[in-house]
Amino acid sequence: MAHKKQMPYSPPDSNPKAFLPDHLLGAGGSGVLLVEYGDYECPACSEAEPVTRLLLATYGDRLTFAYRHFPLSQIHPHAEQAAEAAEAASAQGKFWEMHQLLFTHWQHLSAAMSAHCAQTLGLDMPRFNAEMAERRYRQRVMDQRASGERLGVRASPAFFLSGVIVDVSFGLEHLEATVRLALERS
Repeated sequence: MAHKKQMPYSPPDSNPKAFLPDHLLGAGGSGVLLVEYGDYECPACSEAEPVTRLLLATYGDRLTFAYRHFPLSQIHPHAEQAAEAAEAASAQGKFWEMHQLLFTHWQHLSAAMSAHCAQTLGLDMPRFNAEMAERRYRQRVMDQRASGERLGVRASPAFFLSGVIVDVSFGLEHLEATVRLALERS
């Protein structure tokens, strides 16, 4: 697996180009930065997850990947709760493991499924349950969503490569080609 690095949380800057990613994989903050705004209950985001893993497996020494929450709660009723569960897992050092499990179960997300995923990962369940009950990470999730909105994100997944939006409306192959081209130029 690619290098994992977690950055301390800080709220989004007023500068919409400042991504302030919390969760990074790959080159550890150096190289080309690929940011995804995603929703754990979104079918297209679920399809994008293995693509980002492949990009990291191929280019992880020169590519940094950051995931940011963009729950579309109006159409995905469990997305916000799932994002909070990912953050609760992050507090116990298991963000990326929870990230993958949530995408694996995207069609069946619920509070019970998030708890099952947390149990599967061996998280401290009393702590996880307490943090979920008090919604400790809701503001962090909402801050990330707001940073995406300031950038003009309206749907998920939305990708930015070195600060420039990548149009994936015609397929994820465009994302792969854009990353490859950016890495060739760097």
